[in-house]
Amino acid sequence: MTATDTGRRGPATAGAGATEEPVRWLTVEQQQAWRAYLSGSARLSEALTRQLEQDAGLSLSEYEILVRLSETPEHTLRMSELASSLVHSRSRLTHTVTRLERRALVRRENCLADGRGVNCVMTDEGYALLVAAAPGHVRAVRAHLVDLLTDDQMLALGAAMERVAEGPAPVAGGGDEAADAPAVDGRPA
Repeated sequence: MTATDTGRRGPATAGAGATEEPVRWLTVEQQQAWRAYLSGSARLSEALTRQLEQDAGLSLSEYEILVRLSETPEHTLRMSELASSLVHSRSRLTHTVTRLERRALVRRENCLADGRGVNCVMTDEGYALLVAAAPGHVRAVRAHLVDLLTDDQMLALGAAMERVAEGPAPVAGGGDEAADAPAVDGRPA
């Protein structure tokens, strides 16, 4: 539902209590931008995943883990830090790291600093695969994103995604606007 559809109520407001904030419906322009984001991000993710799987036998998540490890001293990160930096649940990260371990691309070691944590360490084989996979991945990122945008559009995209990564400001009453995503035309956004 858009802001111009004033006579109808979508499911997000049906039966809403008197204490709830009114739904701020998306404008037509916001809905167009939202749908373009959904379509574009899905196509980009699919293209990058396909390229990595074909060229390196890696998923996008696996590749990103290897990249993060390559950027750290001794190619090592605590599992909890790795999960946080990737915005993955610890469970999801554990499953992905297990797949990488089976291929001898990473290994897990107890954290010597405190004895409680577990580190993820990229092996020489993992680093060699990352080095081999990176040129094709960068070419795919350029072909499916960077080279399609002007420099200004790329900078604006980066700034917008940084803001999204920061998340919404706390809402009075402790609610989370992102958890209560607005509906459009009676359908969830």
